[in-house]
Amino acid sequence: MTAAPRLLLVYPATQKLGWVRRFQLPSLSLKQVAAATPPEWEVLLADEIHEDIPFDGTFDLVGITAMTHQAVRAYEIADRFRQRGIPVVLGGIHPTVLPDEALQHADAVVIGEAEPVWPQLLSDLRAGRMAPLYRSIPQGNLLDIPWSRRDFLGGRTYLTTQTIQASRGCPYDCPFCTVTPYFGRTFRYRDPDDILAELRSFDRKLTVFLDDNILGDPERAKPILRGMAGLGLRWGGQANLRFAEDPELVSLLAKSGCIGIFVGIESVAGPQANHPKTGSRFSQADLIKRVRDTGIVLEASMIFGFDDHDESVFETTVRYLEECAPSIPTFHILTPYPGTALFEQFDREGRMLHKEWQHYDHNQVVFRPKLMTPEQLYKGWRAARREVYRWPSVISRVMQGNGKLINLAYNVLRRGGVYGDEEVVYPAPAAPDASDGMKP
Repeated sequence: MTAAPRLLLVYPATQKLGWVRRFQLPSLSLKQVAAATPPEWEVLLADEIHEDIPFDGTFDLVGITAMTHQAVRAYEIADRFRQRGIPVVLGGIHPTVLPDEALQHADAVVIGEAEPVWPQLLSDLRAGRMAPLYRSIPQGNLLDIPWSRRDFLGGRTYLTTQTIQASRGCPYDCPFCTVTPYFGRTFRYRDPDDILAELRSFDRKLTVFLDDNILGDPERAKPILRGMAGLGLRWGGQANLRFAEDPELVSLLAKSGCIGIFVGIESVAGPQANHPKTGSRFSQADLIKRVRDTGIVLEASMIFGFDDHDESVFETTVRYLEECAPSIPTFHILTPYPGTALFEQFDREGRMLHKEWQHYDHNQVVFRPKLMTPEQLYKGWRAARREVYRWPSVISRVMQGNGKLINLAYNVLRRGGVYGDEEVVYPAPAAPDASDGMKP
């Protein structure tokens, strides 16, 4: 091993993005791994969205993160480095939920959050005793993580490198989500003073909070928002719409410099519409209006494909969003990711079309819906997206609320992606033989 050990962190790409790569964010998980790496290590980044992987380079360890749609490419990258005798560690949500699969392509797998176990893994590596599995189990309601590193991101153009996480975990346990089972059933927040100190180290350009629900615990979020007021930040994040039930929280959000918030409405009717995360004593139209009246861009996410959805859901959802008028509507196809209760149910029922992980991206149908065909679900999703981004629909939304210019800009950008995507022809990839198990 070299005197100054070299660590290569890899973010796999699944498609060529062209100019759109300038609107991407750097991997927060790799920024956190870099922050947890002892200072004697030289840390390098290969973000395949921006550059080729240096397969011929000299490294003491390669760490690769992978969401499910990146898993196949991550395994290809790992295999090439291991062929040269370079040890590889895989982490991220997909190796976390399928560690045995990931171990077929790695010398070690990190299960769960990397920060608590990463220094020990590196120490074990240098001592020649790296274990195959390193597991961290979330405990309590406090989150103690280092400030993420940005210094190793140089030479790449991102929307912003100022990404931060204030909390992890979630009590809602949605059947299509992996957050609760793997990152805890409570909201774990960092100390507000630590968060604000990190924010003050930024250069006051755009900042993005990558929490799953930054406002999940309003009483713990309010001190953070109060401290952000006056810092000159312009930031965006993600929450559930129920935060708008609290007028004080909405006011603090606007004063903190928030310019955009992503909320998961999920479904206009049925069990998901009445889930504790989404159900409210207020109408969603009223809650959306409260947020939009402050000038904050509100992006509302809908999911198609739940078991109570038939072909009428597309028209119903489009009409519903016309009434609610969120700044930006977003539609996703239900994706039963491995590690979720939904995946276990559909797999048990024989409804998975295949387990070709590169297609698990919210934009393709990978299971058999209950009340329509995969093709009907896909075509309905495409038609709904195009309907809400017709120019009359865009103009109608933009005119309902403050901040019209920024709302128009966001809609124009999103419209370009909606009308520029390529259509998938169904049937999708054939289902694997039973003997294939969970192999990609």
